Amino acid sequence: MLRALSGLTTRGRCLLAAGIAAAVCSFVLNERDLLRVAVFVVALPLLVAAFISATRLRIGATRALSPQRVAVGGNGEVQLELWRSGRLPAGEVLLEDGVPYALGSRPRFVVERLPHDRRVALRYPLQPVLRGIQQVGPLRATITDPFGLCEFERELIGHSRLVVVPRVVPLWGLPSGAGIGVGDDGTVRLHAGQGEADVIVRQYRQGDDLRKVHWRSTARRDEIMVRVEERPWRGGTTVLLDHRAAAHHGSGPAASLEWAVSFTASAALHLRRSGHRVRLVSEHGITLADTPGEGGDHYDNVLLDALAALQPAHQRDITLAGDPGEGQELIAVLGTVSTESVHELTQYRPRGIRSLAVLLDTPTWSAGVTAPEQRAAATEDSAALLRAAGWGVVIAGPASPMPQVWAELSRSGARGHTLIGGQR
Repeated sequence: MLRALSGLTTRGRCLLAAGIAAAVCSFVLNERDLLRVAVFVVALPLLVAAFISATRLRIGATRALSPQRVAVGGNGEVQLELWRSGRLPAGEVLLEDGVPYALGSRPRFVVERLPHDRRVALRYPLQPVLRGIQQVGPLRATITDPFGLCEFERELIGHSRLVVVPRVVPLWGLPSGAGIGVGDDGTVRLHAGQGEADVIVRQYRQGDDLRKVHWRSTARRDEIMVRVEERPWRGGTTVLLDHRAAAHHGSGPAASLEWAVSFTASAALHLRRSGHRVRLVSEHGITLADTPGEGGDHYDNVLLDALAALQPAHQRDITLAGDPGEGQELIAVLGTVSTESVHELTQYRPRGIRSLAVLLDTPTWSAGVTAPEQRAAATEDSAALLRAAGWGVVIAGPASPMPQVWAELSRSGARGHTLIGGQR
């Protein structure tokens, strides 16, 4: 009875108090008719509370997400089914499902009569605006009587997991020269003479071993050229994503980090579907995903799920452990990088293998500046340092179309790889 009374609304409690007061007055005034009214007024909220309390235990529900993996900006749907298992009729049922703000508005449904012989189907849309592992739920039902005297709240379903993956933009083409070591268009092969194997050469960079100078090529080109160790190429590309919180600006869906994650997802899937093995790493050299260049959608989902669950890192500098490329070509998507970070990237850049970088002009994400001539000076300085170290660099802002950035990156790779590490 105490549990049933806990569900009384303000109206029900006032009615109960009025009935008790009427009963006291009937004894004081010796009015039997008033006592009959008092008994009815007291009994009504008590009976309603007992009825609603029994009804709420006989309601069940199911939830289904369609699909269970949706991209930012896409559309999903939640399907609910509600039924009652007992024979007692159910009163008005108010349903409210917990939906994070990143998935849309919180839905509410009112079911006036819940039939006994069939299930009631309900649906509502999901429109995610921010990637992540989101939790839908819990589904709560508030059961009330027609008089508004009593209501009970019950959790029907717990949480359901929804994976919101980054938005993927279609890209076209590949950086020219992919496949150093197998004779593609980006390699520079010189026949050194009969009986000598073909060699790959590039311009001399400070710090190169002088014992690798290729004198015949040097004499022919009138500049110092060095040999590059030929490595078998399996179409492998390492995509490095800088997701340090200190390296990005903005918040929510419009943050520079979200642009970087979306571009990384687009590039990684484009490369994998083009037959490349794709290894996704963080700015600390930690492998987030490693997928072959063949197979179905399962490997695409591995990449997307890794990026969906990615959270901003709290380290302030890039500290790579080991070789981030493992002999593969390297594409880095970078936020704000310091001189020390550029040195770290340069130190671990695979020698003789093309390295490309998309450098985000992150201050413009906060200032709303989109014109190239208004780029931050620090961004231009970082780009100059990377280019001097042999990187092909493209600077991107908040209004930069991703297909255009990829096209410029491909052209940058062609120029940089023809010179094998030369400056743009």
